[in-house]
Amino acid sequence: MSSKLVPSDPASVMVIRDVVPRVITTLSVPFWRFGRVKIGGRGTIGTTSQSLTLSTVRLESGALAVFSPVALTEDVKRKVSEMGEVKYIAALDNEHHIFLGPWHSEYPNAQVMGPEMLPEKRAKQNNENVPFSVLFSASKPVTSISPEFDAEFDWEYVPSHVNKEVVFHHRPTRTLIQADLMFNLPATEQFSKSGVDPNTGIFSKIFNALQNTKGDAKWQQRTIWYGTSAKDRNGFSKSMERIDKWGFERIISCHGDVIEGEGKGIFEKVMKWHLDAAKAQNKSA
Repeated sequence: MSSKLVPSDPASVMVIRDVVPRVITTLSVPFWRFGRVKIGGRGTIGTTSQSLTLSTVRLESGALAVFSPVALTEDVKRKVSEMGEVKYIAALDNEHHIFLGPWHSEYPNAQVMGPEMLPEKRAKQNNENVPFSVLFSASKPVTSISPEFDAEFDWEYVPSHVNKEVVFHHRPTRTLIQADLMFNLPATEQFSKSGVDPNTGIFSKIFNALQNTKGDAKWQQRTIWYGTSAKDRNGFSKSMERIDKWGFERIISCHGDVIEGEGKGIFEKVMKWHLDAAKAQNKSA
């Protein structure tokens, strides 16, 4: 991967943070879209557990789920070994797969998940050969991944998203995990150790203005309506309606800062046009 996109020494600039101690850890790094726009990148590691009853008792199985993996540095390996065993590795869309190869090589027994057509895309790009255990497909919906995973996660495949997005919800921590569904720029945390201001540069300033969640988020609403979902707005709207039924409070975005506490309200603000469209569809049905 070109150093114009990702840092040449990711270990020196990566921010490893326990968002929920012993449960969710984020790995945040600088990332330049098209080599110019400072949008940052983030991977998420989460533990899974199995519960025998609907109680507060948690069986420590030690299983880890990794979402949108970033560079696998020695620091990351140490963190992973502290947390448990990697059993699931998920590429959240057709863009967030760059580091699947190294992660699969290091943790070959983990189930690799991703959207349909990603294996073909990786083959065309001569990426490492990574076997996919789970492929999210519009024609064959994935209804189960494993008992321990199903017990804690909801998921929605959004084939109407331009990048074929897969969105996850970790129910125990009320956390929405997504890649390019929505942004929360500027990428402050992701550039915090780089010495680079994510607000500098004309292209970054423009993109930050378009892809933030401030105020009424009108520009991000427009970007998603006229760009991200343009090929199938009805399908996208129905997916947003299903996601809106989940009880999340936190949003972990791959691009921009983590949203704490008010995630559901911000999601509903950014996706208002699509949620309204879904309501209109329901009334006319």
